Amino acid sequence: MTAYTTIDSPLGELLLVGEEDPDGVTLTSLTMPGQRNAPAVKPGWRRDPDRFADIARQLTAYFAGELTEFDTEFTPGGTDFQQRVWHALEEIPYGTSTTYGALAERLGVPRDRNQALGAAIGANPLLLVRPCHRVIGADGTMRGYAGGVERKVQLLTHEGVLQPTLL
Repeated sequence: MTAYTTIDSPLGELLLVGEEDPDGVTLTSLTMPGQRNAPAVKPGWRRDPDRFADIARQLTAYFAGELTEFDTEFTPGGTDFQQRVWHALEEIPYGTSTTYGALAERLGVPRDRNQALGAAIGANPLLLVRPCHRVIGADGTMRGYAGGVERKVQLLTHEGVLQPTLL
């Protein structure tokens, strides 16, 4: 059975979707309002905030600056290539960033597959938990984030990668 809940966050209302298991729920998706390719709640899905209590607690702690690494069960999904890319995202430490080129080099992805690398990053269904926001352009620009570039900047500022702007 597919379960879901929503939680408020500094980025807006987050939609958490998962498959129920005896111990709670295995997270399959964590999305933001207006996100590209975000799932919509479907008939037959069951709202069950209790099943998401642990990840909700972790997200609250993350936004409070008290948590730097998530510990939750999630469904890997995706193609073999996407799974390789997503695993590499999980290894980018809190408070740091990497470039698309450095990630491609680390994974042995040839230059002619850079677009596929970007597409795999963009297809990440677990924003925040799998930190695709930590991948930036080689020139420091904020490139493509499914949740919106302004949220990418917010997250990198929250994690101390970027300095807050004074206006």
